[in-house]
Amino acid sequence: MTISSNHTNLRDIWYTMTGIPGLEYAHIWISIPICFMYIVSVLGNTFLLFLIFTERSLHEPMYLFLSMLSLADIFLSTVTTPKMLAIFWFQDGGISFGCCVSQMFFLHFIFVAESAILLAMAFDRYVAICHPLRYTTILTPSVIGKMGIASVIRSFFICFPLVFLVYRLAYCGRNIIHHSYCEHMGIARLACDSIKINIYYGVIVALFSTCLDVVFIIVSYALILCTVFRIPSQDARLKTLGTCGSHVCVILLFYTPAFFSFFAHRFGGHHIPLHVHILLANLYVVVPPTLNPIIYGVKTKKVQEKFVHVFSVSNKFC
Repeated sequence: MTISSNHTNLRDIWYTMTGIPGLEYAHIWISIPICFMYIVSVLGNTFLLFLIFTERSLHEPMYLFLSMLSLADIFLSTVTTPKMLAIFWFQDGGISFGCCVSQMFFLHFIFVAESAILLAMAFDRYVAICHPLRYTTILTPSVIGKMGIASVIRSFFICFPLVFLVYRLAYCGRNIIHHSYCEHMGIARLACDSIKINIYYGVIVALFSTCLDVVFIIVSYALILCTVFRIPSQDARLKTLGTCGSHVCVILLFYTPAFFSFFAHRFGGHHIPLHVHILLANLYVVVPPTLNPIIYGVKTKKVQEKFVHVFSVSNKFC
């Protein structure tokens, strides 16, 4: 298909996504764990949402933030995985420019929103441990709702310019995306124009949204540790730190592969094979959403108790 560089014909552009370059022969085998994790992710996070909203004892700040995280995880995996599986199973890599840009926007939008939710959860742990007597007065349902809305609004205003940045470029024939889903730089690199503005904006977004969130999370946990080490009883210290265990695991699971991918693309691109980048990117959108409800289910006693209670009640009716 001939692709015009005229901006008015952008609606005629169609891309072909190749999946994982160099591992096409293994697409079917790779799709099996990805499909399994996607199903577990959707079912696990949906059940967690159901549990939190139906059990009044879980209507606490920590679990309300967890429900936001579960919702973001469902969206994150659903935005990318169905198309990914279509590529692996049916070699259906075709996607229009408009759909590609839409997928790009929602992918980055959900990522930035989820980062903000993790920061809110760190603030929740800080207030719970450092100011326990004021916990319920500081984190009221109204405040939690406003924090959730602020996360969404912030993410929208950060990510919406990406749409204009890819629409402003001229495209002149390259239509192969060596990836399983559309992301900002993947689209921009297919343009004939200079993409310096796209690169600079991508770095600025990473520094002043995600990286800033990480800095505030580190500060929160530094203050938490200062408070914990002032507790005289060792058992009490361990118990207090135990309430942060699930959140720390989820933080590491979310940010570690994200930062690895970010720095590898910019500083290690020539040393790490492309198929490794793409495979890790594919796993990134399904592994954290799959493991997050499991981590909270295993490490959070209240969730365990309600999980057992729901299944014991359902078994009585069977």
